[in-house]
Amino acid sequence: MADQTLNIPSLVVAAVLVFFSVRYFFFSSPSSTQAASDRNTANPVHIEQLAQMFPQLNRRDIEWDLQRNGGSVQATTERVLSGRGLERPPPSFQPIQPPPSSSSTAPAPPPLRPSHPDLITRYKLESRILQPEFPKPEEEEEKPNVPEWGKTKAERQSLLQKRKDEMVLAARRRFEEKEREKERTRKQ
Repeated sequence: MADQTLNIPSLVVAAVLVFFSVRYFFFSSPSSTQAASDRNTANPVHIEQLAQMFPQLNRRDIEWDLQRNGGSVQATTERVLSGRGLERPPPSFQPIQPPPSSSSTAPAPPPLRPSHPDLITRYKLESRILQPEFPKPEEEEEKPNVPEWGKTKAERQSLLQKRKDEMVLAARRRFEEKEREKERTRKQ
């Protein structure tokens, strides 16, 4: 046992072990620094999600809170819903800039609302307003209060539309009567 020699395979194994140990202790890999920086930044998708849920909040405040709590959307949501609000970030905090969105990820513009000034125009009841006489409320009360219900879908739909039209016209009639009352009181 006094005559020990080092053979080539044992030297290769020793060199490989020394190489990896030196690399491990003295050089940091780029993937570990990237993972550390990812823990310190908030995910832009989470910021966008919270900004859509709570439009009254500032994106900078949302990002600061997500960064402080480790990116937990649930913790930030709980903080907002409990009424505590979000803390203001310090002036030195610089939020990440969202990546430029492409046309496919850009939110669609809100649908344009039709510009109908009132219910009469919306339900196309102008012709019924121009009729000289509306049915009086007393005449409506004299009708028997028997619910009419059509047998087919089209009949039910037309009956419901007719009732809706009558309700809009009755509201219009009440409004006009109130306006006439106001005019009479102003003249007196």
